[in-house]
Amino acid sequence: MGEDKDRNGNVVAARDLLRSSLESSRALASAMDISGKKLEGINQRLSSLETAIRPIPVQMQRFQSIHGHIDHATGPAAAVLRVYHTLQELEESLLSNSCSELFEYLLLVKQIEETFKFLAQNCGLALRWLEDIVQFLEDNHISDGLYAININKACRILQELQATQEQARLPGGLLFAAFEKLETEFKQLLSENCSPIALDPLSSSTVDQSCITASPLPSGVVIHKLQAIVSRLSTVDWLDKCLSSYVEVRILNARRSLQVLDLDYLERTITESDNVQDIEVCIDQWCKHLDLAMKHVFEVEYKLCRDVFEKMGPDFCEGCFAKIASEPGILSFLKFGKEITQCKNDPLKLLKLLDIFAALDNLRMEFNRLFGGAACTEIQTMTRDLVRSVVDGACEIFWELPVQVELQRLTSPPSDGSVPRLVIFVTDYCNRLLGDDYRPLLAQVLGIHRSWKKEKYQEDLLTDQVCSILKEIGLNLDAWSKAYEDTTLSYLFMMNNHCHFSKLKGTKLGELMGESCLEGHQQYRDNYMMLHLRETWGKVFALLSQETRTLSSPTRRSAGDLVKRRLKEFNEAFDAMYEKQSNWVVPNEDIRWKMCKLTIHAFVPGYRSYLKACSLPAEQNVSPGKHVKYTEQDLETMLSSLFEPKPRKSGSSSPKPTRLIGKIRNIVTDNFRMTLMAV
Repeated sequence: MGEDKDRNGNVVAARDLLRSSLESSRALASAMDISGKKLEGINQRLSSLETAIRPIPVQMQRFQSIHGHIDHATGPAAAVLRVYHTLQELEESLLSNSCSELFEYLLLVKQIEETFKFLAQNCGLALRWLEDIVQFLEDNHISDGLYAININKACRILQELQATQEQARLPGGLLFAAFEKLETEFKQLLSENCSPIALDPLSSSTVDQSCITASPLPSGVVIHKLQAIVSRLSTVDWLDKCLSSYVEVRILNARRSLQVLDLDYLERTITESDNVQDIEVCIDQWCKHLDLAMKHVFEVEYKLCRDVFEKMGPDFCEGCFAKIASEPGILSFLKFGKEITQCKNDPLKLLKLLDIFAALDNLRMEFNRLFGGAACTEIQTMTRDLVRSVVDGACEIFWELPVQVELQRLTSPPSDGSVPRLVIFVTDYCNRLLGDDYRPLLAQVLGIHRSWKKEKYQEDLLTDQVCSILKEIGLNLDAWSKAYEDTTLSYLFMMNNHCHFSKLKGTKLGELMGESCLEGHQQYRDNYMMLHLRETWGKVFALLSQETRTLSSPTRRSAGDLVKRRLKEFNEAFDAMYEKQSNWVVPNEDIRWKMCKLTIHAFVPGYRSYLKACSLPAEQNVSPGKHVKYTEQDLETMLSSLFEPKPRKSGSSSPKPTRLIGKIRNIVTDNFRMTLMAV
């Protein structure tokens, strides 16, 4: 029983223990159920957190891997910003500096240009790198707000810096102001170192080359400065403005140099109705002034252009020089020369055309050297036209000369029996054509003209033409001599003209005519002289000699009447002959005195003998009585006064030879012009 009670007690205890354990199990199960639900919720939250946290290490790893590249990309941008700060310092120096120290200023401008160039070249590269970083961060969802803000700010700054170089070259920009200051300094250097060339308008047209090198040019230091400015401005498309300033200053200086020559005549309008002799002085000035302008003014300008712009190349230098030379007058010189070739044709014009040709030919090398470039096309064209017009005009007049002499044949001979102005002019004219001054020029012109026509030039063309002119003159003289109604005046006329030709000995024309021809003219001169004396005074004094035998007859009364009648006839014949011949002229003084002496020696002694034979007083200073009108001295005085050229009405003195020749030339050329215009 006791054992059963113990066993029952153990069972109860076990039951209670089991019940308590069951309750505990139930409570634990309930708590575990609650905890399981909590853990399940936590587990769910951890999965979400794990999903959210898992990319962070990867992003951090990626950011760490590109951090170095970002630093490399932002480095150039930082360097660009540092260069920009340097540019700001250079800008302050430039604004505070002047061009007084030109080369320092140029160095500063060069540094600023190089700085702008660096910014222009590197801003774009740095900007592209920064833009790539921003794009990379966006593509990889890597974000850092402050970092992105700084990068975007740097990009905006680089974009602004990238445009600074272009803006600096615009009006108001830093480089624009610097280039403008250099241009002003360039013009000021030119203006301060320009001085007109001291040309002498009265000097010879042949200019010593040493005078050219002594012409006022800027010093070597100034030229070096000008070259430096040109070199700097040429790299920034500023050279046109620099060139304009240079041309403006040098044109003004060239005009001031030429002003002393008084070139107003170049503006004179010449037409086909104008005469060459009216502008002869202008033509002579033109030849001399063109030589002075070419060798002093344009030569200097050409040299200076090459010195200042030598680095720009020959084409640029020639273009610059062409603008300078055209403005002050080379085109005006050529235009005036061309107009001269268009005025009226006459023999004097031929000589003036040869003068123009000589001036151009002497300057041929200068023209080719100074105006040979492509920039001087207009000058070259005008020069060629002028040369062609000169050559054509000269040849046209030259070949027409014999025809023009022939056309004068219908004119009247001089009423005083003197040498016609045409003969004087033509012989003098031919002498000039054959002289050392004009013959080489005329031969050259004829040769050029023949070459243009594909014809061969022959040396005797010129002399043959002169001979043709002389032939026509001879035919004119024959025709004119026959036009005189008085045969004795015809003899005097032919004597004067043969005397004129015989005196050509020692001249170029005389050399062409030859010694035998000149001697022939002397013989004809003497023959006509004797014919004239015989037919004039010979017949007058023959009135006295016819009665010599009658005077010795025993009938004194009849002899006295005869003497009186003969003396009366002689006096009347002498007075008539003297009056007639007092209007006649022998231009050559030697021949005039020879004729007077021959007349006196041939006839006055006979007059004296006649009077003695008649027992009439004929001594000097003795009254001749009623019938003896003239003493021997009277006859000598009157005969010695014959054939003298008449004095000018405007004065008692003889005209100067040059003025007389000029008057003759005007009259002759007027006649030539009428016939030339009629052809």
